[in-house]
Amino acid sequence: MSARNLNIAVIGASSDVGEALVYQFAPQARQLWLSSRRPEELVPLRQDLQIRGLAESVELLAVDAAHFDEAQLRPIAEQCDLLILCIGYLSDQQQAEQDFSKSQEIIQSNFTGLVPILNIFANEMEQRKAGGIIAISSVAGERGRSSNYFYGSAKAGLTAFLSGLRNRLFASGVHVLTVIPGFIDTKMTAGLTLPPLLTASAEEVAKATHRAYARRKNVLYVRSIWRWIMLVIRNIPEPLFKRMKL
Repeated sequence: MSARNLNIAVIGASSDVGEALVYQFAPQARQLWLSSRRPEELVPLRQDLQIRGLAESVELLAVDAAHFDEAQLRPIAEQCDLLILCIGYLSDQQQAEQDFSKSQEIIQSNFTGLVPILNIFANEMEQRKAGGIIAISSVAGERGRSSNYFYGSAKAGLTAFLSGLRNRLFASGVHVLTVIPGFIDTKMTAGLTLPPLLTASAEEVAKATHRAYARRKNVLYVRSIWRWIMLVIRNIPEPLFKRMKL
């Protein structure tokens, strides 16, 4: 991929991972669309990109996965070469068990709200027979655990959707990369005690994602140890697994 030849949309650019991905891919961008629920938060990022000369053009958008405007996104999808989707919402499991609005917010922010966005871009790329999609999922989606099964089930849905999308779009030359980071040291996990061996920085996720996309990988475990951990967890027999406090 040569410099500055891509039109790139980053949905969820105000997150730590989203911002790191913007900096990683911006040198290849002719046009950047950066979105957040509160796009004013992205003004300093746009200014920094422009000062550094990292992108030719940067446009800010207000996009909320729960209430987005299809008419706003479709013209972008028609021009977009690469969609990077990094929206995620990690809420309190116990609150979600007692409050349907909380559980609905988790599922919508991590799965059902993302599917229409992905589909809009996928349809346009399929028609042009060109483009790529990168989306951030989670190891939490690989098996339901009592401590976070609302979040995990939403991510499981997203991972399965991306797998099906990759299968569908392959014949059109459109590549879909599913990124499974494991623990990430971000604002969303602030206050949690995370094991250093299993925890990546946002910058590490962005660099690994850039490499994996360039190599047209299908699924990326940012730290490869997670692939083996989840292989073990997925294969624990259910009679034993249901007794475990995970």
